[in-house]
Amino acid sequence: MSTKQGDSGSDRQQRIEAYLTSRIPGADGLHMINIERPTVGWSHEIWLFDAVWSESGREVGRPFCVRLDPGNTLLRHMSSLETQFRVLKCLENTAVPAPEAYWYESDLAIIGKPFIVMDRVPGACPNPWGSDGRRYYQEASGRGVLPGSFTQALADLHNLDWRAAGLDFLGVPGPGKDFALGEVAKWKELMSLAGVVHEPILEDLICWLEENAPTTDRLSLIHGAYRTGNLLIHDDRVSAVLDWETQCIGDPMYDVAYMLSDLNREGTDLLSNLVPRDEFFRQYERETGLEIDEEKCRYYNMLYCMRSVAFWVSASGLYADGSSGDLRLARTAWSIPVVLDRAARELGY
Repeated sequence: MSTKQGDSGSDRQQRIEAYLTSRIPGADGLHMINIERPTVGWSHEIWLFDAVWSESGREVGRPFCVRLDPGNTLLRHMSSLETQFRVLKCLENTAVPAPEAYWYESDLAIIGKPFIVMDRVPGACPNPWGSDGRRYYQEASGRGVLPGSFTQALADLHNLDWRAAGLDFLGVPGPGKDFALGEVAKWKELMSLAGVVHEPILEDLICWLEENAPTTDRLSLIHGAYRTGNLLIHDDRVSAVLDWETQCIGDPMYDVAYMLSDLNREGTDLLSNLVPRDEFFRQYERETGLEIDEEKCRYYNMLYCMRSVAFWVSASGLYADGSSGDLRLARTAWSIPVVLDRAARELGY
């Protein structure tokens, strides 16, 4: 994980320390150590650290993660830290591996930005797009433990009684084609906000998606981007599912299609650079009682093409309009014609 070390004298660090002191009764002399600032994420500013303090004469330490919204993030029109906090609170005491969320604050006077304070879960998040990350996942696949844990975590997510967990606040699609059409409308809105210009292949794709929307027979909690790179790995097992920004209640095949997409792997037949396809099918179907519908997955992969265009246009636009100086966002523009070419071939051009 690429990081930059925090400045022990920074104003933000002092504000975080003051906030935690106010939240933890009896925490005397609280200070942050082992500070890391991961640079792999694109959506939020992240601080990882250990907080140490004296309590009733003994030294106490606890690992924390603070996630801040800088206000110009990707998906900023579609996901808020408050929603992500509520989702994480709902997932407490469930089978879904997720960080425990402690507090959410929207008051900018505290540290200058809205933020969540969470548990720092043990584990690493190897980058699946780099050679080192791909090598890590290939070797983990050979050991045989992580692929099963990866698939099990997705099954646990889809098996969750989301109503009992209180997740219906995310919005519950109506019967029939409501979920699929709602997702098309959601990403059309993002493209409109991002200023997408008229593009014939994209217009054709959207028409195809609206005309061929499948019905949804079972609703589950959907992560929306379930893949390596959005999970923490510890001792060859998934220790936490991260990046709850595209979650919704919908068709479980939406997540499965994301797993099956070759856009989420490189130079390998392993799903998400990790899981043999046959093993994934067997375990997922056994654990969920669902049969993977490959025709639906084809539809949702076409929807992912549309979604990717919306995502990358929004990302590159942040750099183009000066909202962000992150060159990684500028480079995403090259992905748009790649995805449109994929869609065109699927549409029979």
